[in-house]
Amino acid sequence: MKHFKLALLSATAVAAFATTSYADGHANCGIEAGRVSIVGNEFPAIQTIGSGAKACASDTVEVKANLTADHQKINVAGMTGNPAEYTTAIVANSSIVALMNEDVIRPLDDLVAKHGDGIKPNQLITVGGKVMAVAFMANAQHLVYRDDILKEAGVEVPKTYEDMLAAAKVIRDKGILQNPVGGAYKAGWNLAQEFNNMYIGYGGQFFKDGSAEVSINNEQGVKALEMMKSLSEYMNPDFLTHDSNATSAEWKAGNVALMNMWGSRTGALVDAEGTAPEVIEHTSLASPMTVGGGSTAATTLWWDGWTVAKNISDEDAEATFLAMKAAIDPSILNETTTPQAVWLIDGYEPSPQSAGVFGAVEMAATPYPMLPYQGLLHTALGAELADFMQGKESAEQALADVEAAYTAAAKENGFLQ
Repeated sequence: MKHFKLALLSATAVAAFATTSYADGHANCGIEAGRVSIVGNEFPAIQTIGSGAKACASDTVEVKANLTADHQKINVAGMTGNPAEYTTAIVANSSIVALMNEDVIRPLDDLVAKHGDGIKPNQLITVGGKVMAVAFMANAQHLVYRDDILKEAGVEVPKTYEDMLAAAKVIRDKGILQNPVGGAYKAGWNLAQEFNNMYIGYGGQFFKDGSAEVSINNEQGVKALEMMKSLSEYMNPDFLTHDSNATSAEWKAGNVALMNMWGSRTGALVDAEGTAPEVIEHTSLASPMTVGGGSTAATTLWWDGWTVAKNISDEDAEATFLAMKAAIDPSILNETTTPQAVWLIDGYEPSPQSAGVFGAVEMAATPYPMLPYQGLLHTALGAELADFMQGKESAEQALADVEAAYTAAAKENGFLQ
């Protein structure tokens, strides 16, 4: 059984990145020929990376990008062919595992040795002693709130999910907002991730020690679902259709006062385009919340980075490495791009929008588990929890359904006998 290990970025390491200076931008990418084809998510920081890579295009170098919320549905298939359709996938803790399980990405040690000047050791994601990705940003979900609405309601900034529920009740009871809580609770990946956050906050363990045997149908699992259900009662009735994009739109429209949101999304929340002026003025950030009287942040710490496909020519692999390295060059940082993420790039200076992610780091938030079978559990959670959230079955039954779906998938994939 394979177990993948991740060297967690410490608060000290992140701060070191934030205070390093860099004087010289890249004049060119140094690519003579090759094909670069990127697949990744679509939020602003990754759009910046895509644009940075595209700047390397020339008469002899093709660079294109497919940035979509459906990236995890197409990246494995798009890298399985020979040659692969995509020469690089932008990934995170969770999504790299599927690519490694299917053996569609290559170790980067030789390319790092040849072209890795300027890439920091903390950016190198090492699995089994081999570099498999280069990280360019840290990320986490944390509290976002409207300071004006909380002041009007006479409530303090929540530090726990229990505080959030109490604040939401006051805001509704005073007629300020009917549905003051936002959340990326869309059935599927997003709903599963919210469960992961809450379950970790309650101190839950996903698997039995040293095993791929799932263990979530327990007191912590039930409490996590009950808290999620309580929060949903203060959300838009269509919350099971709201991903990060839809939840962000609700915020920008001024319909929400409290939510748990990705740090990489917070810059866009106060973008003048399509955002109500009072929202821009009064959006504030805080560290992740705790739950159930515990001290563990109810969130997960993430990195985002890029890989190189296995089933491509060495020329295309080198072109891809150089283009993606150029895409994370310090010269990409400016007034627009700096607030988009907690960048692991020389010259990055923390912006107000990075406060929540730094708070997660300071709280020693749990990294998303980089286990080869974690994705199977994530999929099962996303498929089986919606019935509970709709009141169609008990928490215990929903968790039993998750365990059954996961166990069947784990046996099919050889992780369980």
